[in-house]
Amino acid sequence: MNILKSVSGSVFILTLLLMVTSCNEAKEEIPMPALDLNAENLVPIPTRMIATQGSFRLDQFTSIITSGEEDGLGEVASFLAEKISGKTGLRLEVNPLNMQEGDPVILLSQKKEGNWPNNEAYSLSIRQDSIILEIPTTEAAFRGVQTIRQLIPEISNDTLAEHSIWPVASGTIEDHPNFGYRGSMLDVARHFFSVEDVKKYIDLLAYYKINVLHLHLTDDQGWRIEIKAWPKLTEVGGSTEVGGEAGGFFTQDDYKEIVAYAADHYMTIVPEVDMPGHTNAASVSYPFLDGTGKPLKLYEGTRVGFSTFDTRKDTVYAFIDDVVREISAITPGPYFHIGGDESHATKKADYIYFVNRVEKIVQKHGKQMIGWDEIAQADVDSTSIAQFWSSEKNATTAIEKGMKVILSPAKKTYLDMQYDTLSKHGLHWAAYIPVDTAYVWSPESYVPDIPKDQILGVEAPLWSETISNIEELEYLAFPRVIGYAELSWSLEENRDWEDFKVRLANQAPFMERMNVAFYPSPRIDWVQAEKKSREILKD
Repeated sequence: MNILKSVSGSVFILTLLLMVTSCNEAKEEIPMPALDLNAENLVPIPTRMIATQGSFRLDQFTSIITSGEEDGLGEVASFLAEKISGKTGLRLEVNPLNMQEGDPVILLSQKKEGNWPNNEAYSLSIRQDSIILEIPTTEAAFRGVQTIRQLIPEISNDTLAEHSIWPVASGTIEDHPNFGYRGSMLDVARHFFSVEDVKKYIDLLAYYKINVLHLHLTDDQGWRIEIKAWPKLTEVGGSTEVGGEAGGFFTQDDYKEIVAYAADHYMTIVPEVDMPGHTNAASVSYPFLDGTGKPLKLYEGTRVGFSTFDTRKDTVYAFIDDVVREISAITPGPYFHIGGDESHATKKADYIYFVNRVEKIVQKHGKQMIGWDEIAQADVDSTSIAQFWSSEKNATTAIEKGMKVILSPAKKTYLDMQYDTLSKHGLHWAAYIPVDTAYVWSPESYVPDIPKDQILGVEAPLWSETISNIEELEYLAFPRVIGYAELSWSLEENRDWEDFKVRLANQAPFMERMNVAFYPSPRIDWVQAEKKSREILKD
């Protein structure tokens, strides 16, 4: 495959990079290419772009400057400098004391005044001698920085030189998100994933402007978060996983590390403790929690719906209060997810009673309750959020109660579904979801009775029954999660499959540089496929 196929700026970019190696030619002697901003392969596609058919000169003389009062802007600038260094080898100074007149500059300028659509909106102006990113908040700066990162050409390491020029297409970009909640869920309960694995997933999601990571921390097969008041939850309940492997869990310090890393990437962590079903690991650890009356043992399979808490026992709610309290205290985000799905062993009246009581516990600890769409059957108030995964009836019931809804329809967004019959990992109980099927749907109209203003956003869940390491995680998540990022961020009128599949094809060099074991779908004419990914496809 041709590495440069479909890359904007064509062969001239590579020629230019090779031409300006260690020769100390004056900057003015090297002509800059006329690049078309509209031909860049940005994902998610911005709200509005105007090309000026020129380019900014990114080189060793470039500096990053910040202007604004909000804390954190300097950290965002340093983040950009670090990412530019990793991609190009250029080491840009942030807010240097001495600058030469005429040196190129990247300016991050906070402007709180103005008619910003929301706190994540940004405006990007790219000229020959400057890139000016205007933003209302540091969060918006972080989103705009991802666009700058994508505009810098992806070139293989063997073309890098100490003194390189990297042309960035000129023009203006005005951009803001379509939905405020843009998420993915990672199930660390069926199979456990390490802190470093989670951090890598955060890195990749943030690049595409995803701002929520929902962690499914507990299930029948394992309890993965330390609760100091109830140590057997991890000592016993965290000791195994699907297939009988070693299991594992996050200490509270581990979890705090993940939360802090996510915050550095302007990403909210949503913790989930699934209940009253999916609770076998908890009940084996503390049998008084059990509501089935059947013999308890650690579970290593994938069957669902057989477990339940005893919903009429006050000590169960004392336990839940401790769990919610401890996790909420180390989770700065506004949400706490109580699960609530597939509680087949719980009588309906008991289920409703349970959700009603747990909602009050969550609210007592200062959090907003999220639950899978079944929670809409209970007497929850309008501040709680239903996550639609299965039942449109439940979703519309939530809307009737004034609740907001997160869209995660299993037939469209479940990352654990196989791409096709040849997929090495995944399931297909909901559907086969190839890359185009994952993208070609409209969250705004998927459920006709859900108005857009009651859609909080879109989340792509990744359940882990069939995966046990980061490579397998990446195989199922990528490239589909990139499409979900665009469905969440970009306006409906700007989304088009034929255009998106070209831009998606050009994400391969980035994924290869990041050592992502993505699935190189044959439906995409990939620009470059890393050897590991080709081997996965062959397998």
